[in-house]
Amino acid sequence: MSASAPLSSNVKQVVPFFRIFDMERSLRFYIDGLGFAILVRDGAELMLQSIESVRKDAPQFAPQSRSHDVGLFIEVEDFADILKRLDGYPTALPERTTFYGMREIGVHEPSGHIVIFAARP
Repeated sequence: MSASAPLSSNVKQVVPFFRIFDMERSLRFYIDGLGFAILVRDGAELMLQSIESVRKDAPQFAPQSRSHDVGLFIEVEDFADILKRLDGYPTALPERTTFYGMREIGVHEPSGHIVIFAARP
């Protein structure tokens, strides 16, 4: 495990994401949409992804019960730097480019929470 922490001045933003069981019901609470949504208002973001979408996209992150945990989506400036800093940490989501254009990698932080580091291409 690297001696330096993964988080540094490299971080552009940290976005919580909720894995939800009923996207339509949740979006009525926020706004209309399907499967996956990023809601932005006044500089704040909230990422919503249906459980069905999680199962198709990254099944290892799909909850097995109606837990209400929150993962983190951390946008960084320098993806190569994050890859170096994550050396030695167990990878939960192999490096990939997503359908929304982000280069990302996912890990479980030491307490087991999901943390996805991402950078724009």
